Amino acid sequence: MNSEELTARKRRIVVKIGSNALTRPDGRLDVTRMSALVDQIAWLRTHGFEVILVSSGAVACGRRELKATHELDSVEQRQLFSAMGQAKLIGLYYDLFREYHIHVGQVLTMKENFQPGEQYRNQQACMTVMLENGVLPIVNENDTVSVTELMFTDNDELSGLIAQMMQADTLVLLSNIDGIYTGHPNDPQSQLIREVAPGTDLSRFIQTEKSSAGRGGMQSKYATAQHVQQAGIRVIIANGKRENVLIDLVERPDTTPHTEFK
Repeated sequence: MNSEELTARKRRIVVKIGSNALTRPDGRLDVTRMSALVDQIAWLRTHGFEVILVSSGAVACGRRELKATHELDSVEQRQLFSAMGQAKLIGLYYDLFREYHIHVGQVLTMKENFQPGEQYRNQQACMTVMLENGVLPIVNENDTVSVTELMFTDNDELSGLIAQMMQADTLVLLSNIDGIYTGHPNDPQSQLIREVAPGTDLSRFIQTEKSSAGRGGMQSKYATAQHVQQAGIRVIIANGKRENVLIDLVERPDTTPHTEFK
């Protein structure tokens, strides 16, 4: 890509919204928060960004829709609740983005689609033509099929693969905390780590507990950030529950709490 093409190309950003950023304490979908994040993504698009959205929340969404008539094992639960929840989730996104006259398209994918070959090229071409036509791709794992060894670790891993596939400039991982701390986030002595240079080892600071609503956690975000940073893509970990976090990361990055892998 020559300098003129680079200048003309919109900045491409992958925004991953985790389950903890989309759900309330009772596990239900937080539609108010979801709406606020849609507002911010619409703002990004009007300020020179191409956005790809990787969104969790389908299983949490579906779990609140139906009370099963008999006990389900973990695979059955994942398949049933994700199938129902994905329909509700994409419908909500459709209605919210329509207020901004933004067209959305759903991309359900599996780990095998990221192996070199025809499926990889087809998925890449699909999202490319969507972006070229102003359509916002909304990506999630195909949980109805990916239930065992085919699963991504979580949507952090998926968003990192999407960022590399689509040659994004930035990957933003939104959770319910501001970033990586030197200790437990609730400890007043802990300090937020603002910048992480390539090759920096932060493993001693990473809390190992999993997300309460999803499959990931800070360990997963750290692993994804390290890997994507090595590909030359900037990674930001930030709090999706913080008001206007995406806008502030663009306009007021110095005063907006986050951890950035440069």
